[in-house]
Amino acid sequence: MIAFVFPGQGSQKLQMLQEFYAENSVKETFTEASDALGWDVLQLICQDEVRLNQTEFTQPAILAASVALYRLWIQETGFIPHYLAGHSLGEYTALVVAETLRFSDALKLVHLRGQLMQKAVPAGQGAMAAILGLDDQGVIEACREAAQGEIVAAANFNAPGQVVIAGEVLAVARAMETAKSMGAKRALALPVSVPSHCLLMQEAAENLAQYLESIPVSAPKIPVVHNVDAGLHAEPTDIKKALVQQLDQPVLWVKCVQTLEALGVNTFVECGPGKVLTGLNKRISAEGVCFSLEDRAGFLEGRNATWIKK
Repeated sequence: MIAFVFPGQGSQKLQMLQEFYAENSVKETFTEASDALGWDVLQLICQDEVRLNQTEFTQPAILAASVALYRLWIQETGFIPHYLAGHSLGEYTALVVAETLRFSDALKLVHLRGQLMQKAVPAGQGAMAAILGLDDQGVIEACREAAQGEIVAAANFNAPGQVVIAGEVLAVARAMETAKSMGAKRALALPVSVPSHCLLMQEAAENLAQYLESIPVSAPKIPVVHNVDAGLHAEPTDIKKALVQQLDQPVLWVKCVQTLEALGVNTFVECGPGKVLTGLNKRISAEGVCFSLEDRAGFLEGRNATWIKK
């Protein structure tokens, strides 16, 4: 079985997916996104690196690019994946592909999500860091020891031995040192201003929940594995709850991939800019086939692969 997975924030780059801009379906998708948002999405992706790296613009830009690539895939192959998942922001892309969220609603939703996340923590007060070479429980314990009344916690369980932490600046710095003293190979500060997927996002989550009340959500036509519990949800109320919880709770990416494997998935196709998830999935899945559609070569490899006929 085949799962398509969609990348989150951090995968953006200037002129991402540029090899596909001439395709009519891609042009139409970017036009649709621009009409929904009221600003030129493709122009931002091609020319405005400063805004592209601001979370309120990053999120709809990656969503639009990933949906454009998926639509091109469907147009050229007709092959619909058996399951879907996305990392953080990428979960919204998965829900668009599953026809759970309308594309225009999802674009506005992630644009607002970015604004709420930025407002929740003033610039300079939050931080994130990657802890490498320490097991999950060790990272959790390092955060507990380093908190000292402040907030710091595991935010992304990305792969075995790779956990991202988030929280208040000084608490994150203490947790990095504690993790290294416990045997972590490296502790790297990440160049972000928003400490995602921790309790500092609680206010943003509450505001997102209010906005979601007015957004129509349908049962997915393709099952989606959710970040917050690595589970499948069919009821609209449960899907909305999962999206709200995702903001201030950790992304369980390892468990998401393991859930997909338990469902029979043996091929993971990353659809969107970058190859981050492809790299993570190779570390999680010992036997799974993992590759990216990011460039034309990968797209053609996928289109010609024997598995799309299964």
